[in-house]
Amino acid sequence: MTRYASMSRRAAMTAAALATMAALAGCGGGKNAVAEGDMALGAAEGAKVTVVEYASVTCPHCAAWQEQVWPAFKTRYVDTNKVRYVFRELPTPPVEVATAGFLLARCAGEDKYFDVVHQLMGSQQEMAAGGPRAWLLRTANAVGMNEQQFEQCVTDPKAIEAFEGRIRAAQNAGVTGTPKFFVNGVEIITPGGEGASMEDLSRAIEAELAK
Repeated sequence: MTRYASMSRRAAMTAAALATMAALAGCGGGKNAVAEGDMALGAAEGAKVTVVEYASVTCPHCAAWQEQVWPAFKTRYVDTNKVRYVFRELPTPPVEVATAGFLLARCAGEDKYFDVVHQLMGSQQEMAAGGPRAWLLRTANAVGMNEQQFEQCVTDPKAIEAFEGRIRAAQNAGVTGTPKFFVNGVEIITPGGEGASMEDLSRAIEAELAK
């Protein structure tokens, strides 16, 4: 059995503990306050408008939002620094795979974090086709990590402990599913959609910008 297969006793215990939350946070309110470990793009902290997304690298609805909405949202609001976009990690089944994916993104470094997250979301079909370990390892290799570095990354106790803290923060914020979107602390819901639509996000953002 490889180190990844067991993920170490601590990592396995973490995945088991998170499974309870995953049952509630199945792929399917957060607040505007800064949380430890936030990963952000766009405007600086303290921006007039902050958009928070809770998502998982194993959630197909999150992947659909990334494909269908993210490019236009990024161009209109993130690249222009009109909003501060904050991404928060919330693992969905298979929880241990999502956990490893997020740990991998952190190990890749802040400059490559979003590249890894978006790559994993955009290639979810490979998780089923070739197996989760091969899927994750290919992504690790693409950002310059070898197999040993990958194994060390996804079994690092300190990184797992920090990840646990981020999940507790999501729980405390009352988030119960992914993807979830908040504009200045107010949840944006598009019925029947793959997360919040560009139209609904724009309406909320523009209203905040106009204040």
